[in-house]
Amino acid sequence: MLYSMTGYGRAEQTLFDKTFLIEVRSLNGKQFDLRLNIPALLKPFEFDIRNLLNEGLQRGSVECVITIKQNGASKPVTINTDLAKAYYQPVSELANELKLPHGDILSTILKLPDVITPSTETLSDEEWKSFERLMKAAIGDLNEHRKDEGKSLETDLLLRIANIEAQQQAIQALEPKRRAKIKEGLVKVLEDNVGKDNYDPNRMEQELIYYIEKIDISEEQVRLKNHCDYFRTILEEKDISKGKKLSFILQELGREINTTGSKAYDSQMQQCVILMKDELEKAKEQVLNVL
Repeated sequence: MLYSMTGYGRAEQTLFDKTFLIEVRSLNGKQFDLRLNIPALLKPFEFDIRNLLNEGLQRGSVECVITIKQNGASKPVTINTDLAKAYYQPVSELANELKLPHGDILSTILKLPDVITPSTETLSDEEWKSFERLMKAAIGDLNEHRKDEGKSLETDLLLRIANIEAQQQAIQALEPKRRAKIKEGLVKVLEDNVGKDNYDPNRMEQELIYYIEKIDISEEQVRLKNHCDYFRTILEEKDISKGKKLSFILQELGREINTTGSKAYDSQMQQCVILMKDELEKAKEQVLNVL
């Protein structure tokens, strides 16, 4: 079974006095590339969150956004009252000198540096374990989406491989006729340029055998069939991440198809090769989305 790299996962839950919302999106990518947006409360656990995402998603361009809504009496900020009192005396004296009302002094002091600072509150061990389960739920939700997308990818890839094999069968049907046409063409060239009675038939047969061996495509066709069978075998493996393997197999398929085309010397075979290349390119595009 295949998994796509494209997906979306979401998990939301109220844990203790906080409501967590986790959203994870992923697109195709060669490696694991993460953009993580988390609140200050979770900064001490950033490394652990990154590891959870890496282990759970393995590959792709991933974006994770975590938001927290404070419930009850939790304080998102801390006021440094000692510093505020220290600021008060000089600010009050300055207001008196400038004959300004004292009603704005508090708001002015609160805007001064380090009077209001972000809360140093962090998650307890129990809260972190609960959040970790929620994080895994969001990752699981995304992977279910990936699994559904993977079913469509697998259906399409199997169709492309079947189409390549259909053209391969057409080439095999044309092969006997191709050999006969090559022989007839060479004999005609000799007769037209040398004369029917002016060449050694035995020598011509030897040269013909050597030439046909050079353009023989039987080995390419055997390898092509083996690669198609191996492609299906990889699809059936239980391993979730198999996109790179499938990509390598398609590269090998391309080599055999290209070699077949270069040796064909037959217009009908060339048409089959072109159709095989078209199916191969479609398969390569789809494999880019496979995990």
